[in-house]
Amino acid sequence: MNRNLMKKNLMKKRTASVIWATIRTSKVMTLGLFLTVTGAIVIALLPPLVLEWMIDRLSVGEGLSIVAALVYFGFIALTGLFEAGREILLTIMGQRITREIRHAMNEKITRLAAEDLTRQEPGVMVSRFIGDVDTVEKLFTSGIISMVADLCKILCIFVIVGGKNRGLAVVMLMVLPAVYVFTRYVQKRSLKAQIENRKAVAKVANHVPETIQNIRTIHALEKEEYMEKRYSDYIAENYEAMEKTNFFDSIYSPAILIFNGIITAGIMVLSASGIPMVKTIFGMTVGTSVAMVSYIGQIFGPLESIGMEIQTIQSAIAGVHRIDEFLSREERWDTKETVCFEEMLPCVELKNVSFSYVEEQEILRNLSLQIETGEHVTLVGRTGAGKSTLFKLLLGMYQPKEGTISIYGQDASLLPDTIKRSVFGYVEQSFCAVPGTLADQIRVLDEGITQEMIESAAKVVGIHDTIEALPSGYETPYHANLLSQGQKQLLSIARAIVARPKILLLDEITANLDADTEQTVLLALRRASQNRTVISISHRLYEQTGGRLVQIGD
Repeated sequence: MNRNLMKKNLMKKRTASVIWATIRTSKVMTLGLFLTVTGAIVIALLPPLVLEWMIDRLSVGEGLSIVAALVYFGFIALTGLFEAGREILLTIMGQRITREIRHAMNEKITRLAAEDLTRQEPGVMVSRFIGDVDTVEKLFTSGIISMVADLCKILCIFVIVGGKNRGLAVVMLMVLPAVYVFTRYVQKRSLKAQIENRKAVAKVANHVPETIQNIRTIHALEKEEYMEKRYSDYIAENYEAMEKTNFFDSIYSPAILIFNGIITAGIMVLSASGIPMVKTIFGMTVGTSVAMVSYIGQIFGPLESIGMEIQTIQSAIAGVHRIDEFLSREERWDTKETVCFEEMLPCVELKNVSFSYVEEQEILRNLSLQIETGEHVTLVGRTGAGKSTLFKLLLGMYQPKEGTISIYGQDASLLPDTIKRSVFGYVEQSFCAVPGTLADQIRVLDEGITQEMIESAAKVVGIHDTIEALPSGYETPYHANLLSQGQKQLLSIARAIVARPKILLLDEITANLDADTEQTVLLALRRASQNRTVISISHRLYEQTGGRLVQIGD
């Protein structure tokens, strides 16, 4: 076996690269976003200056025209339009980015090795696709771009305030470091709380499908109280983490409002002071004082928003970390593009195969086996001996730790996915449905499977007449109660043989059937097994068809 091909790859794509690629391909929207953000910042600075001019003219007895008032309200309306345009473009851009991230994650799933997928908890996986990706959208709609815009606005206001009232600018510069320290304090603890909350949400999300999946076992063992307690514990963890997050969210805004009130009151008192030196530094006209009050509000308003945006950014960073962790998971090994089977060699050949899911627990040890074309082999052995594991190795879902597994001389783990359905037909214990019609259950999204092939496979297993008797025949939408358990298993066999595979793998397919239904399925299997190599885990099938018994394990 080529060990270089066995090395798994790390997907280079990360969340940042997906975001950057989306921005580069949305040039018009990016330009529009830049213009609306810039316009909203600049135009928002103009109304206080117009108001200052108007009030100063009124304070000295000069009149005002209707044009001045229209200009003032026009700037306010224009600011609203630019801000509305910014929010619309941010929302659209955020949705595009989340769509591309989900595409990248979905592509990643198709490239993960089976052993990695089986270790993933469904609820945790769902939380990454939904909750974590949604936080990345918020990173744009109410996060980093909004924070940059607010910082630019604050800088522009400082320039204007410095030109109008140097004393006020100095006071603001003295207060801002305290605000920054407080913001950093909230930021660090908020990130920790956000990560804890993400973990707790994942546990809660995973518990519900896990309970539903195992509900019969839970009832049989009377473990309802135990599962309820586990769920309550997870909810408590989630509640505790959420409380921490809410606490940091709640203390920031009041603190910023207090800073705003103190500075505004202090500046007004100093401006009205009769002390000449103080008046020289803080003195200003009535119009300027009104403008300064407006600018103070415009500084602390964005500062308050920045605090909330920091929370959004911290939440998004936690989500990005989890998405990047998923995107960087090891992928399955590379397979060959084409293969050339050597028909003269054994159909299946195992040489000194050893395998374990974990290092401490070996499932297969030094197993060697040859199966010739057309041979029927039944695997027997104790539970946990590795019979089903051997099927997974043959299907290329796993690679052996030692030894080789060959299909007509070709490494089983390197067979291209595109040809596997023509090599293997796999029938599991339970039928796994796909969305769609009865024909889709047999075709399984393979456009190369024709209607003629579907009907031929159905006739072999004896379910064609049952399907034809339905009102829409093969186009009847499938649902769980449409067919009996035995009919579902016949449908599963038809699915396995429709691509006319060389090898048929049967994994305890009669385990969940009653005696009469079992006979029907076994007869169908006898027809489906003709002219094929059959490897089964079913002693009942061995009794029906004969063949060779192979002991697996001790």
